[in-house]
Amino acid sequence: MHTVLVVFRALAVFVTVTVGAASKQEYAWVTTLAAYDLSLLMLGFAARFRMVYAKVVVVSSSVVKATELSVVVVSTTAPGTLTVVTLATTLTATMDHTTSPPPDLLALPSSLRVISLNCWGLKFISKHRHARLTEIGHQLSIASPPPSIVGLQECWTQEDYLAIRSATQDILPYAKFYWSGIFGGGLAILSKWPIEETSMFRYPLNGRPSAFYRGDWFVGKGVACARIRIGPGRKDVIEVFNTHLHAPYEREPNDSYICHRTAQAWEIAKLMRHAAERGHAVLGLGDFNMVPLSLAHRLVEAHAPVRDVWRVLKPDSAVGGANQAAEKARGRPVPTAEECLREHGATCDSKFNTWRWSKESRKALEKGRDEEVDPGVLDPRARRLDYVFLADNGVETGYTWEIVGAEVGMTMRHPTLRCSLSDHFSIETTLVRSQGAGQKRQRERMVNPLPTSMYDTILEMITKYDGRERRQRRHRLGRFGLSIVVSLGCFVAVWWSPRNYVAFILLLISTLGFGGGVLEGLMGGLFVGSELRALREFRHEIERAREQAVVAAKQNHLI
Repeated sequence: MHTVLVVFRALAVFVTVTVGAASKQEYAWVTTLAAYDLSLLMLGFAARFRMVYAKVVVVSSSVVKATELSVVVVSTTAPGTLTVVTLATTLTATMDHTTSPPPDLLALPSSLRVISLNCWGLKFISKHRHARLTEIGHQLSIASPPPSIVGLQECWTQEDYLAIRSATQDILPYAKFYWSGIFGGGLAILSKWPIEETSMFRYPLNGRPSAFYRGDWFVGKGVACARIRIGPGRKDVIEVFNTHLHAPYEREPNDSYICHRTAQAWEIAKLMRHAAERGHAVLGLGDFNMVPLSLAHRLVEAHAPVRDVWRVLKPDSAVGGANQAAEKARGRPVPTAEECLREHGATCDSKFNTWRWSKESRKALEKGRDEEVDPGVLDPRARRLDYVFLADNGVETGYTWEIVGAEVGMTMRHPTLRCSLSDHFSIETTLVRSQGAGQKRQRERMVNPLPTSMYDTILEMITKYDGRERRQRRHRLGRFGLSIVVSLGCFVAVWWSPRNYVAFILLLISTLGFGGGVLEGLMGGLFVGSELRALREFRHEIERAREQAVVAAKQNHLI
């Protein structure tokens, strides 16, 4: 409708200025009107273009390299005449996906280089965010051997994602930034080969909105899924699952979010198992916020036919920081900072990471006073939270992916800021294609349930958390009812207040109290109800899995 009005106005302007009957004031008025209409059209075009661009990014993982809009108005040469307005528009876009398969798909790759990195890219919170993530993109672009598949976590902003894309597009021409939650999940996948299909699976249990200062619920954590075509065969596919599990805020088993994190591990394990059952190779990447052989770790490896690549190569590596109970129970000496990286895969809390230094040391680094970390210094806090899980598809294709290397990477510092590139180091692995190997192992991995005692532990955890949430709901709804009583009492008291400032205080208490009560009512009546239903579904799935484990154990004469 607005476009039609603009056309009629343009005709009116044209007639007015060509006939030459307009006064200077009228001429100025219609010229202003024409400029206004033109600006509205341009804004409308820009808005439509932004909508199309957003759809293209989501559906096709496109990257618009350059967009230029230019308007040139030619001045008049004689009274009563107006030269035609020239609108020049230049639009250049480069799409990630091509209609014809690239030459790389004509033959299977002989090896894969896989990297997972938590970038620590929280907007307004992470220090030197954009400079660090730009350098991460540069380091990926010059890495040797070059990466084939990269999973990023905590890459929250489009600005940072596009900076990494710009640096890596020659070696990783295909990519997807995933959208979820209120602020975004911070997940992205970059690939050397075409991404055929993507999806974002959001975890049913993922923190609480009342813990706004932690943010897990608001970012909508989940699993970024991508199906990547690496060869011409029907099964020459790798399904990649990139995730960032709920952060632990206390030590297990006292962590109030351990039930959420266990449920999330269960969900990604199901996704990886289903992909393996389709006959595809599977890669599980991400910051799992768990230590090796923890409950969540064992759940992933048992419920999905995947292997932790680090423990495949180094089965005797640490199961947490040297100051944690599980590692203390092994009775091993405290490792050095160098051993934590080389032998134990410590991607977090390393003494080499400047973001884990003391406040005084970080301030000194900001002022240019660098510190050299002794590789032989003991490092009791360093631990591995980042993982690459692998399930090959040897049964379907006749070849398998063998793990030949696993390293901790991205340990370099920013060249000018001298800080670490993230508060995590990357976990990197090299896979080599082996013809006809591993089929028996893959069949065995497809059926490997947890012991029934493990399922009992999970069910006990669910019961405990369910009771906690039901108490929370009663307390929240009780506070909501109390806020109504207090609010009404304040309104009644206003009628008998002797002074205006007393009435103001009563009204303020009434308003704030009722507002807080409404929030408590929403939390108790809506959110907790949703959480209890998700817990009930989780319990049902664990109970069914336990029954299957009992049947499998009887068949194998284990009980």
